Amino acid sequence: MACAPEDPVLERYFKGHKAAITSLDFSPNGKHLATASWDTFLMLWNFKPQARAFRYVGHKDVVTSVQFSPLGNLLASASRDRTVRLWIPDKRGKSSEFKAHTAPVRSVDFSADGQYLATASEDKSIKVWNMYRQRFLYSLCRHTHWVRCAKFSPDGRLIVSCSEDKTIKIWDTTSKQCVSNFSDSIGFANFVDFSPNGTCIASAGSDHTVKIWDIRLNKLLQHYQVHSGGVNCVSFHPSGNYLITASSDGTLKILDLLEGRLIYTLQGHSGPVFTVSFSKGGELFSSGGADMQILLWRTNFDELNSKDVLKRNLKRLHFDSPPHLLDIYPRTPHCHEGKIETVEINPKLEVTDLRTSTPPVVDILSFGSTTTVSILEQRLTLTEDKLKDCLENQQRLCNAMQQKM
Repeated sequence: MACAPEDPVLERYFKGHKAAITSLDFSPNGKHLATASWDTFLMLWNFKPQARAFRYVGHKDVVTSVQFSPLGNLLASASRDRTVRLWIPDKRGKSSEFKAHTAPVRSVDFSADGQYLATASEDKSIKVWNMYRQRFLYSLCRHTHWVRCAKFSPDGRLIVSCSEDKTIKIWDTTSKQCVSNFSDSIGFANFVDFSPNGTCIASAGSDHTVKIWDIRLNKLLQHYQVHSGGVNCVSFHPSGNYLITASSDGTLKILDLLEGRLIYTLQGHSGPVFTVSFSKGGELFSSGGADMQILLWRTNFDELNSKDVLKRNLKRLHFDSPPHLLDIYPRTPHCHEGKIETVEINPKLEVTDLRTSTPPVVDILSFGSTTTVSILEQRLTLTEDKLKDCLENQQRLCNAMQQKM
């Protein structure tokens, strides 16, 4: 698809939460948006006109993170109530509750194949769960302070995490070991994520910076100082060519990673912006913050088929792929090649017919199962299968002896 010449446009905004928006995520089909808030609720918004919004009731404290599974059939949420919940995103809202962390949980993230869930917590650990069996698998415990975020790589072989100990760590999901470590002497990363091709990571810094690291060379590639407040969240466009950032200075910024510069500053929120995310195809992005509003924007970037992007990224291998600098070099004419200066967009000044959505809200109470994992159970989980095999062998031996007698 050819590049559209227009600037990003604010299409509509949603109202329904009663406190700050902490996290949001688009459904894989692009028809819904899930949001989390300090008001302890999850909300599911339908982009159809006049459609009802669902508000999921179950968490007992601030909901810090929300994410759709790759198929869109589940929603995962994390909360300061120390639990993780899996929801079926429909009008029934059945959910399962996972209890293993001993402090507030800060983030949830599905692996690209949907088989695993990573959760990060203020108990200084990252925990990985099996989604098919809905059971705890293992913990990653090398951080020395609160873990704010943990994300799977596109191929699922790695996990990146950031902590208030001022480090970013890369973990191997097979060996369960930390294989790389990035440290910062000034601030810590509030948020971190892999690029769509998995060759680099972006971090959102409390020191107002955005950094791009090559994880194979352990090298800082790009360093942006475009915000006047802490950066709370970043999101890669599916093409990997753009990065959008959300900051406590009340703005969103769009960075052109091919040219290494800021191209858009977006106004619209009143107060800090805590979360931002591109849709899976990249044609939309959404943001939320302290003003309790969710803004929905349309981009002017190339749209991509999310399934094609997923297939392409799953085929890539981190250490056999070409050098990153060749990966990001533009091979085709670039959308914003002719722009010399940064464009500032304030939709509240320019848009008079903006659609405001305050749809009817249906409260959905959660009735579901609870999975509680104690510390002892966590230690025993990895050997549980071996114990079952031993018991089965003993039973077969007993049966054989009884037959002989």
